[in-house]
Amino acid sequence: MTVPLTVDPGLQGDLTVPSDAIGVVVFAHGSGSSRHSARNIAVARELQDNRFATLLFDLLSPDEDHGDRRFDIDLLTERLRAAMAELSRRPETAGLPLGLFGASTGAAAALRAAAAEPERVRAVVSRGGRPDLAGDALGQVRSPTLLIVGARDEEVLRLNQSAAAELGGRHAIEIVPKATHLFEEPGALERVAQLAASWFSEYLG
Repeated sequence: MTVPLTVDPGLQGDLTVPSDAIGVVVFAHGSGSSRHSARNIAVARELQDNRFATLLFDLLSPDEDHGDRRFDIDLLTERLRAAMAELSRRPETAGLPLGLFGASTGAAAALRAAAAEPERVRAVVSRGGRPDLAGDALGQVRSPTLLIVGARDEEVLRLNQSAAAELGGRHAIEIVPKATHLFEEPGALERVAQLAASWFSEYLG
């Protein structure tokens, strides 16, 4: 069942909770994206099939998503944590272990949120993310973190490898063969979804 959810300060989200949910995953999308991202929806459906509740929500309002706020990692982190707090107040998700799935700049926000709330965030997955933008918070992350990068996304792969060396907790990098930044190649996004489901099943299940 999917229900609309409003996250302070009035940002819109879609919360889907399977009847037998074993965990909940909050999606933090990248700049220029939204809760309607076809890629994140595809990953969310795979997670739902694996008994995870999912929250896809807009980190920015439509007006904000055309300016510098797209790269304001502090702001994105604050709003992501507001979404986490909202889930802790809802009876259907309050008792579920929580994970974060970040894409692009959203991955940096996810890692900062994990560093700020290590007891709440049980695992993090990044898809084509910019973990380097999390800065000094990387060394404070204790949540098991999976960084998924396309093999042909060479600059982002280099940034992920550098950031991984600074992570404070267990981490891994999965390189999807022949995939570019948006994982548009046949089978690439499906591989991302499978890797994410496996990681969250290990640490949230």
